[in-house]
Amino acid sequence: MIKKIGILTSGGDAPGMNAALVGAIRTGYKLGKEMYVVYDGYKGLVDNNFVKVDEHFAEDKMSHGGTVIKTARLPEFKEEKVRQIAVNNLKNEGIEALIVVGGDGSYMGAKKLTEMGINCVGLPGTIDNDIASTDFTIGFDTSLNNICSAIDKIVETMSSHNRCVVVEVMGNNCPDLTLFAGIACNADYMITVDRPYDEKDLMKVLKEKKAANQDHVLVLVAEKILDVNALAKKIMAETGWDTRADVLGYIQRGGTPSAMERFNAVRMGAYAVELLDQGIGGVCVGLVNNKLTYHDIIESFNIERNKHEDLYHVFDLIK
Repeated sequence: MIKKIGILTSGGDAPGMNAALVGAIRTGYKLGKEMYVVYDGYKGLVDNNFVKVDEHFAEDKMSHGGTVIKTARLPEFKEEKVRQIAVNNLKNEGIEALIVVGGDGSYMGAKKLTEMGINCVGLPGTIDNDIASTDFTIGFDTSLNNICSAIDKIVETMSSHNRCVVVEVMGNNCPDLTLFAGIACNADYMITVDRPYDEKDLMKVLKEKKAANQDHVLVLVAEKILDVNALAKKIMAETGWDTRADVLGYIQRGGTPSAMERFNAVRMGAYAVELLDQGIGGVCVGLVNNKLTYHDIIESFNIERNKHEDLYHVFDLIK
């Protein structure tokens, strides 16, 4: 029977991570466990930077974005000798299991630690929604709301000046934030990996909207596809639209986590502890059709990403 469980947050921060901590820690104590937090992600494991916490830890941080136990990237964790230091530190403290909140890279570390004798459960913590084994990741809903709030403000200015704006949205090669925001914010055009850039089509659409005296145009672009500033200049030269570009940046990752974010993160954190209590490790938690589930970490990498063809269909219908 596992008596001591650690929890860390790894990779990019995401709103809702603190709620996941609360769900895991409170459940751990309910089940008679001692709970530890690891500061600075996997780096904290190597630096022996973890402490025992009481059942009320992070309760006052549930409404805060980011992660109260910090996060850091440690590429060297891929090396077995580095992971062995982490395993030794955990075993010296008597910590037998670990909850890892992060993305795919963090999951791989959790799988390797499980193979080395530390039972691990991964929680999907990333705004990008790029983990295929869950419908929604911790951080996605809040980030989407942040994006929509920012776009609404931008559009108010664009409408006042009869302008076109090209907005770059985060996602790290996953277009979900762009797609969902495109529908929610009534974008005129989207460019994603699933809907590649067709320059002739884009210019045709924008010229038609100019001819129809539309008071503004909103073009959303998923990051890592093209230079939005260069695209804005091209649009201005070819369509006559006075055009601006805007890269939203880290404003998308911060802020108060939404109610649904906190709700789901608490559920996931609690479920992770229950799995460890049952001796289940080397898995990652997911939310599928609003039900908690889990997959073997390696198997989760082979699940095909949902390309949301139904949502692109909706977008086309409302344009």
